[in-house]
Order: sequence, then structure tokens, then C-alpha cells
Amino acid sequence: MAGKAVISLSTGLEDPEKVTVAFLVAVGAAESGRPTLMFQAKEAVRLAMDGVATGVACDGCPALPDLLTRYEKAGGRFMVCPVCFNAKQLDKGSLLPNAELAGSVQLWDWIGDGATTFSY
Repeated sequence: MAGKAVISLSTGLEDPEKVTVAFLVAVGAAESGRPTLMFQAKEAVRLAMDGVATGVACDGCPALPDLLTRYEKAGGRFMVCPVCFNAKQLDKGSLLPNAELAGSVQLWDWIGDGATTFSY
């Protein structure tokens, strides 16, 4: 089995190109068979909610909903910072099926003996 991949994203739709790059890296890892986790903090927590990650960031960029579908289909998961999520008073019932509220302890538990990391 390929090694684990963790993509840390703290940017939301205020920078859709950065979000797209992060999702492209995550999709590539998941589709290549790596156990893949995206840890979302700050404004990125909104992207783990149904119907939020919409649109196309740039000419020639893939649509965000398509990237989310591919990520879920490949087994990719989201860990959403509960402090950030709760500070924004968001609805847990709107989380995507492959998303969970989980903090740094759960992130380190998932990483275990190591992972390749990317941060956006």
C-alpha cells in the first residue's frame, strides 16, 4: 500500500485557485491508492459542507464539485477543525458524508507513523 497523504487547507472560496490546487493534490493522492486525508481549518471548514464547494476557479480548471466527487469516490476523507467550525456556528448536519469534526489529536492518531504532507 502506498503511504498516507495529508493535505492541510486553511483557505476557502476567497482563493478558489488555491482551493483547486489543494483538491487536485488530494484527488491525485487518493486516486493513486494512498489513504488520503484533508485537514480543514479556518475558512476551509465551509468546503466540507454540502453545496459550498461550487464553481470553477479559472479557465481550464476542473469544477470543484467534480473534484469533491472524485475525492469521495477514491476514499478521501475530511477532518474538519471543530474549533473553527463551531466558531462559525455552522450546522454539523450539513457536513459531507466523508467529513467529520476532528482536531489535532485525531489528526495525529490518523497519521500514526508518518505521512506525506502538503499545506495550502
